[in-house]
Amino acid sequence: MAGVMHSEELQLLIAGYVLCDLSPEEAVQFEQQLAANPALMAEVAQLQQALESTYDVPETEPPAYLRDAILTASEKASSPALQTVESVPSRPPRRHRRRWWGAAAAALVAGLSLSNYLLWQEVRTLRAASSRETAATPLTISLQPTDATLAASVTVAVDPNTLEGTLTVQDLPVLPPDQVYVLWTVVEPDAPFTTDDKDAILTQVFTVDAEGDLVENILVPRVYREQGTVTAVAVTIEDAAAPQRHVAPPILIERL
Repeated sequence: MAGVMHSEELQLLIAGYVLCDLSPEEAVQFEQQLAANPALMAEVAQLQQALESTYDVPETEPPAYLRDAILTASEKASSPALQTVESVPSRPPRRHRRRWWGAAAAALVAGLSLSNYLLWQEVRTLRAASSRETAATPLTISLQPTDATLAASVTVAVDPNTLEGTLTVQDLPVLPPDQVYVLWTVVEPDAPFTTDDKDAILTQVFTVDAEGDLVENILVPRVYREQGTVTAVAVTIEDAAAPQRHVAPPILIERL
């Protein structure tokens, strides 16, 4: 690409770039041209937009003269009299192919496929839309004491999309140093998650301040993304040395 580039050659390279028909070396060189001359990007974008618009155009038969020309060229290319093993490759050279595409691109844009770049953009847009449609709704779970004499509240706010949550505790009794509170996530039996023998996942070990309060950001298990899998959220008092043993009954619970 050294020296001054003729308009025809430039148009052929733009067509080849959009149609992904450049060799790796040519693509690198053309991208260098784009970096040096941002105005070229407008021409590339214009051709890409033209290709994209073909989604809204119904399929039509090519003009008779063009169909006949293509068939004639194909017959000549396949004629034994015009081919030899030594001199005729099985496929036209890349530059010849690109010249044909470059000449036809303006007239036949409605019949061309989208470039890989545009297809990638389309897939990414669809995935983003799908992600928004399937985003899970944040949950707020308020646990209720199992003993009516316990005047305490525990609330867990969960965002299933990020698996982040907030644990808010009020008026829980202060425990001795050898005990802790444990927040459990209980799932349905045989759910494809690692649980203990009570179908529970240890979610957070915590203590409270002198007033029995706590506000803490926590991470929750991936099971919160599976609608209908979590069956309950509970709090128990466990041995501080082995809270995972889960030997105590719940003091607060909310069944879902």
